[in-house]
Amino acid sequence: QVHLVEAGGGLVQPGGSLRLSCAASGSFFRLDAMGWYRQAPGKQRELVATITSSSSSNYADSVKDRFTISRDNAKNTVYLQMNSLKPEDTAVYHCCATIATAWGTWPNDYWGQGTQVTVSS
Repeated sequence: QVHLVEAGGGLVQPGGSLRLSCAASGSFFRLDAMGWYRQAPGKQRELVATITSSSSSNYADSVKDRFTISRDNAKNTVYLQMNSLKPEDTAVYHCCATIATAWGTWPNDYWGQGTQVTVSS
């Protein structure tokens, strides 16, 4: 059983910073790409940033130069450093990880439960 546990959400003023983390736990063979997605009320879930196992990253245009994704492979953890936060960044942020649970099996996407980020004065 694979679990993704997110932490670090909260309420922050515009211009402030937050750091999210997501740790993968359980029994699995290989952890591939990890990423963050977000969903605001009344909107579809959208990609925020992804990072491969070799730390190649990709960002949505709306967060480039403000957010930084990183990972610690020894801890099976991905981070999202969010700076210069704007009210439009308010959303539930979900962690996603592509994981192969055993040798020779096709990897699947696993999702965390989400953490609320609210940017408001």
